[in-house]
Amino acid sequence: MIDDNDRQALIKYRMEQAFDAIDNVDFLINSDKLTIAVNRIYYGLFYSVTALAVNNGFETSKHSQLIGWFNKEFIATKKTDAIFGKILRNAFQNRTKGDYDAYVTFQKDEVSQMHVEMIDFINEIKRLISI
Repeated sequence: MIDDNDRQALIKYRMEQAFDAIDNVDFLINSDKLTIAVNRIYYGLFYSVTALAVNNGFETSKHSQLIGWFNKEFIATKKTDAIFGKILRNAFQNRTKGDYDAYVTFQKDEVSQMHVEMIDFINEIKRLISI
């Protein structure tokens, strides 16, 4: 169990990681490092959902459990729009394909769209934390 000061510091740290990932993805897209950009898009979302989980007293080291918790606590209860569950699921699937499958390529326009969705998602998580 972490105390409130440590909790707030961890939330701040995870959100900083998420916002840093936005800048990193922009650089990677402009450098045509699209598979790495897809990886960082997912991790930006992951960092922000981790901050939300810490804010709500939920802890896990498993990505699938974190995604399931987010869907159960925020999508199913309509605390946020279902599109954010879809963005997170797609980012996870794309990151998995990019990291583990052979001969996967992503198109610049699709990764740029994922980047826009990433920004929207992280801003929504920031809003949910501040409620």
